[in-house]
Amino acid sequence: MEAWRLPVSSSIRGKLISAGYTSLSSISSVSSSDLARDVNITEEEAFEIMKLANQASGSNSCNGSRSLINGAKNAWDMLHEEDSLPRITTSCSDLDNILGGGISCRDVTEIGGVPGIGKTQIGIQLSVNVQIPREFGGLGGKAIYIDTEGSFMVERALQIAEACVEDMKEYTGYMHKHFKANQVEMKPKDILENIIYFRVCSYTEQIALVNHLDKFISENKDVKVVIIDSITFHFRQDFDDLAQRTRVLSEMALKFMKLAKKFSLAVVLLNQVTTKYTQGTFQLALALGDSWSHSCTNRVILYWNGDERYAYIDKSPSLPSASASYTVTSRGLRNSSSSSKRVKMM
Repeated sequence: MEAWRLPVSSSIRGKLISAGYTSLSSISSVSSSDLARDVNITEEEAFEIMKLANQASGSNSCNGSRSLINGAKNAWDMLHEEDSLPRITTSCSDLDNILGGGISCRDVTEIGGVPGIGKTQIGIQLSVNVQIPREFGGLGGKAIYIDTEGSFMVERALQIAEACVEDMKEYTGYMHKHFKANQVEMKPKDILENIIYFRVCSYTEQIALVNHLDKFISENKDVKVVIIDSITFHFRQDFDDLAQRTRVLSEMALKFMKLAKKFSLAVVLLNQVTTKYTQGTFQLALALGDSWSHSCTNRVILYWNGDERYAYIDKSPSLPSASASYTVTSRGLRNSSSSSKRVKMM
């Protein structure tokens, strides 16, 4: 039995899932004070939740439905868990639509494309949007931004943060005219303070940092997205032994998948492109080869179509192949001016 089936209010259920408590065992493994702190509830509420979880676990043990193998799930619970997963908006509704609502937590999403297409812009946008408060439909989390190329621009992050706060205030103003609405207390400075930035200058630093992330996120459970910009850079520059590179990258990809599942967060890997010789011609392809393409849950390819930027769902176990146009503005990602004509299903 999963946490979403506990007889608690929908708001507390959402808080549990957002904080990474998706199973009964994850709830039972912590103290009531830790649960209260992580989920942002009172200790009395946390105690009642743990009591319900223990009762449900005991009931499952008696009727034999609880798995004998630790960690096993049934497909019905997995389906409902998938439907309830939080997503991070990209601020481009057309792009969100083909992504099923945004970048999914508990998944590893690879986004690749040519230089200048907007990969870093998307990374910065996600690091801001993950902080949108829950009452505004966001996750209210923090972001880890791992910069391998030196392409992160704090001035650009401030621009997007200012636009995000303005959008929330505009929404609040609209809601005040029709309904009771929450005040916007978040400031651009608060958003920048919640982007945890790491600059790595070699593949050894990158490996060491990835190995440390589990401990770091355990101590900072409000982290809801990890962005690597880019996953490729040091492994294209410094490696001569391709077999060793493949092994190292495979281990790193496995760690990212474990992080996404364990902490119910999104991992976003930004990737470069390279040339690939296929059927007698050279074509552009995402870097790191075919074996790397199996290391992510979802793969999104960014490309130009004339003067329009497009995103294409190249691989996903749950999303259909589709493309949508987007544009990069001074306020961040937005719908293309001709998006109504441009969104197309493949």
